[in-house]
Amino acid sequence: MKNRNLIGLMAASVLMTITVFNPTIVAEPSIIVTSYEIFPPEFMPGNRGILTLTIQNAETQATSTKHYGDATNSFTIVENNGVVINKIWVNPDYDDNGKKIKSTVGTTGYKDFGNIAPGASFQVSFELIAEENIAEGYYFPDLRIDLEGDKYEDITFPIEVRVSNETVDLISTNVPSKISAGGSTDISLSIVNKRKNNIDSITISSDENNDLDFNPESIFIGSLESGTSDDLLFSINPSEMGKKTLSLNLSYKNGDNQHYQKYDIPIEIIEVLDVAPIFTDLPSTIKKDKSARIGLEVYNAKTESITGVIITPIIETTVIPSQYFIGTMDPDDVFSASFDIYSDMLDYGNHTIKFKVSFKQGSEYYETPSISHSFKVISGEGTNYQSSSNDNSESSGVFGGDIFSMCIIVIPIIVVIIIVFVIWRWKKGRRKNE
Repeated sequence: MKNRNLIGLMAASVLMTITVFNPTIVAEPSIIVTSYEIFPPEFMPGNRGILTLTIQNAETQATSTKHYGDATNSFTIVENNGVVINKIWVNPDYDDNGKKIKSTVGTTGYKDFGNIAPGASFQVSFELIAEENIAEGYYFPDLRIDLEGDKYEDITFPIEVRVSNETVDLISTNVPSKISAGGSTDISLSIVNKRKNNIDSITISSDENNDLDFNPESIFIGSLESGTSDDLLFSINPSEMGKKTLSLNLSYKNGDNQHYQKYDIPIEIIEVLDVAPIFTDLPSTIKKDKSARIGLEVYNAKTESITGVIITPIIETTVIPSQYFIGTMDPDDVFSASFDIYSDMLDYGNHTIKFKVSFKQGSEYYETPSISHSFKVISGEGTNYQSSSNDNSESSGVFGGDIFSMCIIVIPIIVVIIIVFVIWRWKKGRRKNE
């Protein structure tokens, strides 16, 4: 037993002696993924995107020194905290049907990153593909980092990738089912981004085969944030009657991936409607920061009643009232309406205001072709003006007050006259009897 202990002590002594003169370099690096970013943040089936990772050697010291033994017999181990990365790659993740999120470089990955010093970091990017017809949901392809030497295991880091089938919708907010030929009719649409990420390069355009004069031919919106919408205004000027299809093309980008959608809106073009607004009072100029009044009349030349009749001005400034509700119009009815247009939001120069009439006949909704008037904003001092609706109510109040005042004066006079007449007749009758 003593011999074995002696042999063990001698071996340890020899080992320590060798180690003192030959320092051992041992690497214990701390490689971490400090951050990653995916563009676009949410894929659609068939999309490509960029995964950008920031990888760092989290060690702060170039070497670590450890001392062993005592004052008379010791050895030191110097640990190098740098690390050599052999390869980085991304393993795919699959859905239940074998469709996958994968890297375009596959398991070959990227090599030869060299020695990563303590505290140093670098970025590496992979192109990812969501295969066509992949199921929507969350996927977690693995990032793998192979470190030099068999002593260290590969680093595995899951990357979250979202795939969604949500698209962008084009909604008809004000498109009548029937419009008249021979005039311009305004229609309004809303584009809604139902996705969880922003979309870019949005363009709405009409199909060349629409057989409708569509103005403007296209509208460029640009970007639209997640969950938001934007309103669009077009006008169509059909020349032929019959049932038509308004075909609109929507294009947008999710990341760098171009997407196209087509929308068909049925519209029936009929004869010129027997309901139309006409101007009765028009300003040619309006002073800056002042207002002017526009008068209109709406005539129902139909042989049937119409309901829900509304006159709507169309211009990017303040108009009071913003809509004029008439309600029901019987055949041959004529209604007057007036609007105050304010120039405070308008630049100097020429401008155009439009008016349209919308109504229902039975279960069908109609809009008349819009009528327009051009005017000029000129210089002038600002003045506060009341709206036409207030003026009307005040005028009605004054008129009603005048009638009431007149009645207070006239009725007693009439009563006195009647009393005098009755007394006169009574006295005249007595004289005849005498």
